[in-house]
This record gives sequence, C-alpha cells and structure tokens, in this order.
Amino acid sequence: MRRPNEEVATIILAGGGGDRLSILSEQRAVPSVPFAGKYRIIDFTLSNCVNSGLYNILVLTQYRPLSLRDHIGNGRPWDLDRLHGGVTVVSPYLRGKQGGWERGTADAVYRNIEQITEIPADNVLILGGDHIYKMDYQPMLRLHREREADVTIGVIQMSLEDSQRFGIVQTDETGRVVQFQEKPERPEGNLVSMGIYVFNKEALIDRLLEDSENPQSRHDFGRNILPKMVERGDRVYSYTYKGYWQDAGTVQAYWNANMALLEDQPELDLYSRDWVIYTRSEERPPAILSAEAKVERSMISHGCQIKGRVEHSVLSPGVVVEEGAVVRDSIIMLNTVIGKNSVVDRAIIDKNVTIGPDSIIGQGDSSTPNQDEPDNLMSGITVIGKRAELPAGIKIGRNCKIGPEVTAKHFSSLELAEGETVELPEVND
Repeated sequence: MRRPNEEVATIILAGGGGDRLSILSEQRAVPSVPFAGKYRIIDFTLSNCVNSGLYNILVLTQYRPLSLRDHIGNGRPWDLDRLHGGVTVVSPYLRGKQGGWERGTADAVYRNIEQITEIPADNVLILGGDHIYKMDYQPMLRLHREREADVTIGVIQMSLEDSQRFGIVQTDETGRVVQFQEKPERPEGNLVSMGIYVFNKEALIDRLLEDSENPQSRHDFGRNILPKMVERGDRVYSYTYKGYWQDAGTVQAYWNANMALLEDQPELDLYSRDWVIYTRSEERPPAILSAEAKVERSMISHGCQIKGRVEHSVLSPGVVVEEGAVVRDSIIMLNTVIGKNSVVDRAIIDKNVTIGPDSIIGQGDSSTPNQDEPDNLMSGITVIGKRAELPAGIKIGRNCKIGPEVTAKHFSSLELAEGETVELPEVND
C-alpha cells in the first residue's frame, strides 16, 4: 500500500443489480457476487484504491445493499478504518423533490453532491464496483493533471464483437476524445470506456447540476454527461489501460473469468505480493482432501472438504464434495454440499445449496436456451440459486435455472429438461 493521496476523492458506484447475472444478482448487488472462491467482485476495486494510495472512498449503493454493507463493514481488511478519510458506505434513500431511487450513474453521484463539495480534494475518481481488474490509478491521475483536463476516461482495446456492450470512445492523435457513443448497435471502433473517470471536481459539480435540470436526460455518465461534454468542447481526454480488465456482466462472462484463473499463467495474477487483493474473510480450517479425493486444475478455498473428484472448477470456502461425487467445469459457492455419487457439470451453484445424492446437474446437450433468459443462459451453463435444496436422484439439464430457496416440493418430477426454470411461486398480497 502507498502513502495516502489526499488530493483525490474516490467514488465507487456499487448499486448494480437486476438480471445481469441471472439469479446470482437476484438477491444481491453485482459488486457483492463472489468471485475466485474467496473474494467478492468489489474487492478488486477497493484493493486497487488502497494499493494506489487512495483512502478517501465513498461507496454508493442502491440495489439490495445489505450484503455489500456487511462485507465492507468499517473497511478494516483494506486498511480503510481510519479517523480521517477511510471508506463510507452510503445506503440508498428517497429525498425531497427528486423522488424515487437513483435514475442513472450521474444521478447517483448528484444525490451526494453536498458531501462531494465538502471533500477537500481537487479531483474526483469515479469507479464501477462490478469490474475485475488490477490497476494502479496514479498514472491516470498524473496524466489528467498534466493535461489540465475536465475529465479523463479510462479506455481499453476490445474486440468489435464484445465492444457493443460498452461506451465507444474515439480520440485524436493527442488523446483528446472527439466522440463518445454509449453502447451503439454498430460500434465504429473498439476503444471502449472502462467506466473509470477522473473529473476536475468543479467541472463535475457544474455538469451534474446542469444535467439535473434537464428533464430529457437519463442522468447517466455514459449516455448524457460525457457525450455532452465532448460536444460542447470541454477538455475530455482518454487514458489507455493495457492490463487485464473484465466486466463480468453476463453469466458466460462471469464463468469465463473464473475459469481463466485456472490456466497455467492466468492474465489475472492473484498470487503477486506486489499488488494484493484484500477481502473480508472469516476464519476457517484449511481445506482437506480424503484418501479417495482427486483434484485437477482447480481452485479450492479454505474450509473445503473434498472426498470425491473436482476437475477444472472453482470452490468457495466451506464446500463439501461427498464420496463418489464429481464436480467438473463449475463454480461452487460458500457452504454448498454436493451429495454422494452426484455429478455437477458446467454449473454455477450459489451459496448454502444442498445437492442430494445420486443427482446430475448439467446433463444432455446445450442446444436449448433457457425459456426465461434465452440470451443469457444459452451456452450450457446451469445456475442454481442460494439455499436451494435439491432432492436425491434429480436429473437437471443444461441451461436450466433453479431459483433461490427452491426445495424438493417445487419439482413436479425428478427430471428437468434443458432450458427449463424452477422458481418459488409468486405470492400475491
């Protein structure tokens, strides 16, 4: 960790929720989704801040903030429990004439404009809490000051196929942004916004106040604030980042990012002592493998008990794989139990799930997409929600979705075809 840089205030936008990660984000915000076994996604942004010497942090929450608030706490795992600065988690609230929840990323910051105004800093670094990467923010901050920019946008090169999910940036030879398009259907380039912005504080406040008075605005940085700043000739520059950066905003992207950690030389190095990723982690005993256990190319967290076979998978703390069970190409979250002689193949299983013995999760082919989320669950990955209890002998196909809290009584049979969904029935008040 570096010495504190008190010239910069940092805002982390951690309100993301909804259906981006299917049932994984149904009961929690995306930044608090587990990743790489023992971490949460927001750990990477928080760790980047403290490793960059940034200790004055405001975390803005909205969607289901309790899990995130419990995880961050007073910030001690990141050395953010400080008398001056540190981390403050701001819960969502309704306020006065604005009415309703935050309408966009810019509106989320605007609602805290009084607190931002009082922070004794010249620049404001705005970050997303739902990206996975290791980045030193200081070079970007230095370039921002040298150029005397109103705002500097962090950008990265990406394939044209993937770039349509992001803001597209076009620059001149000096790095000045000449066009900003938010998620165009047909991208004209592959230089995409990382959702990382350094604002001159006065420019930020002026633009937020102006945007708040525009009834036609969606009050979003990518859709409104940044394109308008470019159009009006503000000093908008780019900073090109060349390291690893991943937006795990879909089930497939999330699965890919976890599986990539199992390569011989992964792009994201979690073992470097030069840039530690910190997290809040409860004490558990070491993982244990029985005499019959076999583990191949997998990440096994502390507290796991492996009595069966684990192949090319990521296991969070406290997972139990019983005798004869096989876990393959899967992500298994905290305290889940895989029963005897069961098979879990290409699945993401949330925490505190119980899979009964002699079951199969992920059988058949991948050709049938999920009936509810055909664009998200269509590559063979089956997802099971928190605290589900699956009966012994059940057979579940690929691209299936099993909702949180589902138990044996919610299954009409012990065989679920590819692409089907089982969730708790809605209760009408």
